[in-house]
Amino acid sequence: MKTALKIISRVLLGLLVAALIVPFLIPVETSGTKTYQEAAGSATSFAKAQGIDIYTDITEFDCQTESDCENPPVFILLHGFGANTFSYRFVSEPLSAYGDVIAYDRPGFGFTERPTSWEGENPYGSAGNDLILDELVAEYASNREVFLVGHSAGGTQAAQYAVDNPGAVTGLILISPAILTTGGSPSGFNWIYSIPQLDHLGPLLVSSIASSGMDLLDRSWFDKSKITDEIKAGYRAPLEIIGWEEGFWEFNRAPRSFDVKERLSEIKIPILLITGDTDVVVATADTEALATMIEGSSLVVIPNSGHLAQEENPAETMKAIDDYWMSLSR
Repeated sequence: MKTALKIISRVLLGLLVAALIVPFLIPVETSGTKTYQEAAGSATSFAKAQGIDIYTDITEFDCQTESDCENPPVFILLHGFGANTFSYRFVSEPLSAYGDVIAYDRPGFGFTERPTSWEGENPYGSAGNDLILDELVAEYASNREVFLVGHSAGGTQAAQYAVDNPGAVTGLILISPAILTTGGSPSGFNWIYSIPQLDHLGPLLVSSIASSGMDLLDRSWFDKSKITDEIKAGYRAPLEIIGWEEGFWEFNRAPRSFDVKERLSEIKIPILLITGDTDVVVATADTEALATMIEGSSLVVIPNSGHLAQEENPAETMKAIDDYWMSLSR
């Protein structure tokens, strides 16, 4: 009996040692071959916010008269999960008829720098994103009207910023915002991400987004025949960056806390909600329900459109924005 117990104890000890050591023996490498600057290309711009390089795609206001050019409004565009500024390529220029347009890549995505260490707030978390947006507003829109345009998870971040900073935002345009489906990360489980073995393997575990991200893109369109090779390449381009996996792992384990769902009554600014009639990523019904929960909001449901209305039906999306703009007392 004692011999059996000794054997079992040794086996269990061996398994424990293996569990502690073996993960560190597994090589974790990046598939990227370019720096974030190289991947972004030469004709690009970065803004410094929270100490990191934030990739920005700027379209200047197409003013028609000299008086129009003085302190025009600023539209700041926040993309959704797994996306980047590429997702706004069809609406940035039309939006510039009303003001300067600043689209940017949120940390963990696109061509924005992916730090593995930082001082202060985690730039990948919701609070860090709030601070980054705050610095972008200060840099590009000081003493000017600010309109936030947010898609999906970017819509949640935009709405959260608006309720956290009353008076800083003039209006909101939210496309399939993930407000009712996003509550943040369960803080009781955050310690799991700090386990050294899991932290080492994390970038390897999340690298599957390279293929699953294409599945999400496929689900996001109503008419999948419109998903061209050019569109796929636009979404895959950031995967050329050295260390993109580590950045995405940092995003996944970053603290997120959104309470905008419980504070919708605090939104007192003009808000436009847009959704596709066949959105299966953020259900069409969710955006419709959101419209009933935000007093004074307007809702546009775009026919034959999925989760990416601004890409799949940009003309209809801009028509909704044009009508919203004309409805404002300016």
